[in-house]
Amino acid sequence: MEPGLYIVGTPIGNLGDISARAIETLQEADLIMAEDTRHTRRLTDRYTINTHLQSCHKFNEIQRAEQIIDRIRQGQAIAMVTDSGMPGISDPGSRVTALCRQAGVPITSIPGPAAVTTAVALSGYGENGFIFAGFLPHKSGGRKRDLEKWKEADLPVVLYESPYRLLKLMGEISEYLGAERTVFVGRELTKKFEECTEGTPEQIIQAYENRTVKGECVVIIQPQNR
Repeated sequence: MEPGLYIVGTPIGNLGDISARAIETLQEADLIMAEDTRHTRRLTDRYTINTHLQSCHKFNEIQRAEQIIDRIRQGQAIAMVTDSGMPGISDPGSRVTALCRQAGVPITSIPGPAAVTTAVALSGYGENGFIFAGFLPHKSGGRKRDLEKWKEADLPVVLYESPYRLLKLMGEISEYLGAERTVFVGRELTKKFEECTEGTPEQIIQAYENRTVKGECVVIIQPQNR
């Protein structure tokens, strides 16, 4: 296996969604950098991947990037994964990739599942493109600022949201973007209890307010003119 950084997409829920190329890459790499080694071990155990795991998360990413560059320059192949989806897509990995590029070491992406594209495909909103906004800030002022930024957007806006803030987000969408906006919510995507809900913010609230919401949510906000 050629030396370099290998950015590997991993399943967002169903472990059967990993590609043959991803398995081969993880098996042959000299080291796997993982957001949470305990989480990734479930995947490596499933596919008999014995490569050593080392943590690489948002709190040590810069330090790990230096180690990765050194190892690659010594001739090693380093794979990088997050808990689910593609590294660097609202997950750790962007800084490692940027620093590796600046250092001039080879970088290869092994494509895999991503919650954003899975949800857009399920929603039927993506024919003309979409805007991916990732996670909103936790503080109310930042959330209002970011939502109002998309008020006049002419494409669907895709957000990631914690299940604990889903109802709060629906109230904010209603207040800042309009109560009649159509919203799609995808929850537990690719898992046993996958659920997709569509409606106005109030209809989404009614669907979830008397339930314990589990699993990360993908929220897609339709443009005002749709």
